[in-house]
Amino acid sequence: MAKKALISGITGQDGSFLAEFLLGKGYEVHGIVRRASTFNTDRLDSIYADPHEQNASLYLHYGDVTDGSGLRHAIEKVQPDEIYNLAAQSHVRVSFDQPEYTADVVATGTLRLLEAVRDYVANSGRQMRFYQAGSSEMFGAAKPPQSETTAFYPRSPYAASKVAAHWYAVNYREAYRLFICNGILFNHESERRGETFVTRKITRALGRIKLGLQDKLFLGNLDSKRDWGYAGDYVEAMWMMLQAPEPGDYVVATGEAHSVREFLDVAAACCKLNWKDFVESDPRYFRPTEVDYLLGDSSKITSKVGWKPKIGFQRLVHMMMEHDLELARQEQTLAKAGHRVVLRGASHG
Repeated sequence: MAKKALISGITGQDGSFLAEFLLGKGYEVHGIVRRASTFNTDRLDSIYADPHEQNASLYLHYGDVTDGSGLRHAIEKVQPDEIYNLAAQSHVRVSFDQPEYTADVVATGTLRLLEAVRDYVANSGRQMRFYQAGSSEMFGAAKPPQSETTAFYPRSPYAASKVAAHWYAVNYREAYRLFICNGILFNHESERRGETFVTRKITRALGRIKLGLQDKLFLGNLDSKRDWGYAGDYVEAMWMMLQAPEPGDYVVATGEAHSVREFLDVAAACCKLNWKDFVESDPRYFRPTEVDYLLGDSSKITSKVGWKPKIGFQRLVHMMMEHDLELARQEQTLAKAGHRVVLRGASHG
């Protein structure tokens, strides 16, 4: 029998990479998706097959981490061997504008899912393994490098909510002897990253500027430093944690930090542009409390589990830039054919 995995947040960047990875391992993969009037499963198009097909291995179920009874029904129906909780309102700047919603989804949502798991294990006698997606934002203002022993110092509602979720997971592991791992993942990017996140915002804008579809790019703090890795590498770390003999908490990072300014340098070089000609600062994109420097020490997961990143910073930026240049070319072709393309001007954020 194939192992079964249940993924909350399967339609996001990490969820889509994880679903692909697990399908490649022979898993039957189930995902929880929020009901919407429009389809929001674009990232899964390459792997989704109609569930009526004989060899289908990916199944989607309506649900939400704000609905505890729905989570219980999903677990009872799927009876998974592994659960990956990736659901979140994950945009840090937005969490200042929607703090209550962020806390409900990120913190209390995790608690609802953990409680559903506890009930299911107690009533069924079946064991399962649980992955909780943490974030380097939990370290906030803590001095780099940050490791599993670094004290958390969250600087946003999102980060504070992730800290709560982390400690809920630790408590349920210790109180109920559940196999629960916290992955404290530093920034991980890809061509599937949402376009409001700074890395993808940069590569999308540069592609459009190169082809004359946009003229300005507004950004916030160019000097903040982040430890950027590739999302495809990081989902493998999630899986490896759950295959270990004992549960634990792990930092997942590359061990290198680069500023937003450096990201711009590399991305612009791919396009043969001088980003200083069109990038402007906008105070709206600064956070009320900034996180200046995140740099991860992932020696524990390397020594205990054997995980190491495969794709470095330069290659990551090049991959994203090449992808978004191709998207811009497609937009340009549509524009030349008479289709309306929204031009990104000075108001673009």
